[in-house]
Amino acid sequence: MLFTKAALDGLAGGSVTATYRRWTVVRPRVGSRFTTRIGMVEVRGITPVDADGLTEADARAAGFADLKALRRWLDRVPRGPRDTRTTAGAAAVSELSQPADRQAEPSATEGQLYRIDLALAGPDPRVALRADDDLDPATLATLRKKLDRMDAAAEDGPWTRSVLRQIAAQPGVVSTVLADEAGEERFYYKSRVRRLKALGLTESLTVGYRLSPRGHAFLAAEE
Repeated sequence: MLFTKAALDGLAGGSVTATYRRWTVVRPRVGSRFTTRIGMVEVRGITPVDADGLTEADARAAGFADLKALRRWLDRVPRGPRDTRTTAGAAAVSELSQPADRQAEPSATEGQLYRIDLALAGPDPRVALRADDDLDPATLATLRKKLDRMDAAAEDGPWTRSVLRQIAAQPGVVSTVLADEAGEERFYYKSRVRRLKALGLTESLTVGYRLSPRGHAFLAAEE
């Protein structure tokens, strides 16, 4: 699940405690956790609901000013079966985790409507990880093995070290430029950087990326 800035700000401030999704297949489970910029967000409950039974309180808990705004959001036609819209603030729509489907769009009422209760569940573990630049031989070997696996699985050949070096040389450069230099689609490039970020090697800036202390230490060990 992806969340808009409005949803995360509301969760951080305590004003947002739930979101809504219309699913034909429920993939998250109670206890599922998602890594976000404000920390770990945990699913505390998944409840099927009837849109006609929603209340003003439900709307406010999902980040809407009133029930009318929530209903208007729910009535909007989703962009495809992977629609991941987050009900938080001004009928905001979250970024899709995959490109928009080219198939015919489903109706706005397809699937069961669910309320997903949410709560913060601790800090993002990547924050501490990326600050850890004390890389002993065992840690370096583990990182190399993980990156080598990513390289081996890529159809276009090894990429992990070249992307790390590119980001080290151009911190804060917009991903569109970096992707173009790498000869890749922007979406594909960003997905690769996210994999490096999960290892604590990079971090996102308001624009572009930079290497974390851990990333700098790893790259220095590679030289």
